[in-house]
Amino acid sequence: MKILITGSNGLLGQKLVHKLSKDSEVELIATARGENRLSSKEGYEYHSLDITDEKAVAETIAKYKPDSLIHTAAMTNVDACEADKEGCDKLNVDATQYIVDACKANAVHLVHLSTDFIFDGEDGPYDEEAKPNPISYYGESKLKAEEIVLENGLDAAILRTVLVYGIAEDMSRSNIALWAKGALSKGQQINVVDDQFRSPTLAEDLADGCILAAKQKAKGIYNISGKDQLSVLEIVQQVADFWKLDKSLINPVSSTTLSQPAKRPPKTGFILDKAIRELGYKPHSFMEGLAVLDEQMK
Repeated sequence: MKILITGSNGLLGQKLVHKLSKDSEVELIATARGENRLSSKEGYEYHSLDITDEKAVAETIAKYKPDSLIHTAAMTNVDACEADKEGCDKLNVDATQYIVDACKANAVHLVHLSTDFIFDGEDGPYDEEAKPNPISYYGESKLKAEEIVLENGLDAAILRTVLVYGIAEDMSRSNIALWAKGALSKGQQINVVDDQFRSPTLAEDLADGCILAAKQKAKGIYNISGKDQLSVLEIVQQVADFWKLDKSLINPVSSTTLSQPAKRPPKTGFILDKAIRELGYKPHSFMEGLAVLDEQMK
């Protein structure tokens, strides 16, 4: 089976390359903008691709004609999306349209990544039938992308996820587990919101969900996240507990005290029954996920 992935330099992209390059049943094409930032170059072909270039997207997908394409590349910094709406649209909406058009033209199955931020967070955790109502520009852009995928009559699976954490090479952005561990290890006081709830997702789990959907050529919407719904405060406290760090450094604060450009949904998290039943998805608990991270750090 031939699988092409976008965003192979990112956290999820790297996990996918790591897993799929070792899979003898898969011929892997990894794509990202610019150079390949992964140290291991074995078991896959790398192709530089700017997904905002419609012609390049069309030519790349026509050249490789993968059985399935896993589209992980996106602008995911919520505040950056709020500040640069045009850049956000280019990466999250227009690029998705180019990928969908090229997949359709070449009969390619698509696995498209989406987010809990398409919801307003008034009544999480959510199942796949819940009605989206984004409250940030990032959330709006990802909902528009979902609509493009669904409206084009394409063979496609949309995988929605929440607060992905993990460790990768040459990471351009941190994530909650690494940030909390890093700050507390240095003895820094940190302010952490106690009124937002999420289902933190181990990057390996999300990669497994993507691979399951691609190999089964799944269709429709699936929730792929961690299985615990925790407040952001509880997430950081569990990080402190796991690595035996000083919890007195953690200051609980209300999200109203933070001056973030973009609104965050207060309570998301996902109900995973459909993915577990139909795809065979097996998520880790948050503490199990931290143990995976700990092994990788060694």
